Amino acid sequence: MLDIAIIGGGPAGLAAGLYAARGGAKAELFEALFSGGQAVKTHQIDNYPGFVDGVEGFALGAKLEQHAARFGLPIRYEQVQSLELDGPVKRIVLPGRTVEARTVILAMGAKPRTLGLPREQELTGSGVSYCATCDGAFFRDRAVAVVGGGDTAVSDALYLARFASRIYVVHRRDALRAARVLQDAAFAEEKIEFVWNSLPKALVGEQSVSGLTVEQVKTGEARTMDVAAVFVAVGIVPETALVKDQLALDAGGAIRTDAHLATSIPGVFAAGDIRTTPLRQVVTACADGAVAATSALDYLSKQQ
Repeated sequence: MLDIAIIGGGPAGLAAGLYAARGGAKAELFEALFSGGQAVKTHQIDNYPGFVDGVEGFALGAKLEQHAARFGLPIRYEQVQSLELDGPVKRIVLPGRTVEARTVILAMGAKPRTLGLPREQELTGSGVSYCATCDGAFFRDRAVAVVGGGDTAVSDALYLARFASRIYVVHRRDALRAARVLQDAAFAEEKIEFVWNSLPKALVGEQSVSGLTVEQVKTGEARTMDVAAVFVAVGIVPETALVKDQLALDAGGAIRTDAHLATSIPGVFAAGDIRTTPLRQVVTACADGAVAATSALDYLSKQQ
């Protein structure tokens, strides 16, 4: 039986694994795809302390994984099918086997929120993208649109200015929510045009995106922009499907935790983007992982 099972291999999960393994616990981490989480899709991370010139997301994810492995953390690349969290023994159901653990740290992260437009899923990968750093280079010297007004949307627009000939930033309000330093940079970039008070209404194109139709929220006037891609940056959805009927969640579907990152079930902790938090950044995810693992170790000590 494991002392600590960690579900999710992003920055929160890897930091939790590092602290758990270094703390002497018998711990394992379970990840369905690849280590590093959403961070590995970020071209450049400029606000992670200690990297004065910034660091590529993929490189940071690799370093986090290597650091956890240094303390002997096993990382199992298996899809968790279900979780049984109630009671003193937690069960992690995997393909062909079930793992038992005394505590569980949930760090499954979050996924991008979609626009809910017709054919959005069909055109994903053919002009609809949720990762500018992944797909921006495919649209060199072409016009693109970014939907959103927060840090991610404005950062995406600035990144796309390296490649695209024109970037339309479509925002439902008349002011951005992004940090001032990002706003100033975007307003100074000649390639970026802001489409204020507008909502996306339809994707144009059969096999691939060739345009985006938006509606002006104050006048109802429709406008179609000729773009080769639409980059969506309108928030995230916590990956809580495995636990939505077991744990207390907030209105946005994130896991509620206390200051020690304990959830509504004893012995179950949550860290990173999956929980209710005022800030979702790599640095806060790592801090969450450290707190969650330390809390899990303290819980185990008290149980013994």
